[in-house]
Amino acid sequence: MHVGWSITSALSALLLAATAGRTLADGASWTSREELQPIEQQARRVTAAIAQYAVPPVTLVRDDGKAVSLPEEMNDGRAVVLNFVFTSCGSTCPLMSQVLAQFQRKLGPAIHQVHLMSISIDPEEDTPARLAEYARKFATGSDWQYYTGTLEASITTQRAFDVYRGDKMSHIPVTLMRLAPGQPWRRIDGILTPDDLLSEYLQLRVTK
Repeated sequence: MHVGWSITSALSALLLAATAGRTLADGASWTSREELQPIEQQARRVTAAIAQYAVPPVTLVRDDGKAVSLPEEMNDGRAVVLNFVFTSCGSTCPLMSQVLAQFQRKLGPAIHQVHLMSISIDPEEDTPARLAEYARKFATGSDWQYYTGTLEASITTQRAFDVYRGDKMSHIPVTLMRLAPGQPWRRIDGILTPDDLLSEYLQLRVTK
């Protein structure tokens, strides 16, 4: 397990919060110190571990409106970086999305070797059109897709990756990455900076 973040490095992710908040509509921004405190606490608790997860055989709906098999989406020959969000979230979700946006820019052309996947935990509200609009706010490219589907499919997927907490307001910031099918996942709980996420990804490639 590679864990090398300092408290200063983790908390520097908070600087992204204001940027992410200013770019989002629908009131999804931070306006007080009280709103930032939970994010700060999560940044202080960043942990990483290796885990084994079985990808559930569910069908999701991509942000382009196409119904797709989750195993097929994850087994297309690219590494996978995965998180779980919902579009009305005004705290951790826009921050995690901003981190992924900067991560993809830092990878440069190597981003085409990575499939960024964001799965909604609020599929009844997050339609493909709404997810597509949300994605545009973070300048996602062709290697980053958002997914929705039935509530049952969403919960099944959340349970499979041990992120289901019963209610969207109780969701936790988790990023998962895997190089190839059959290989273990690196699970990161908490909010990373883009540089730390890049470091974790590169370390995973070195230790494969």
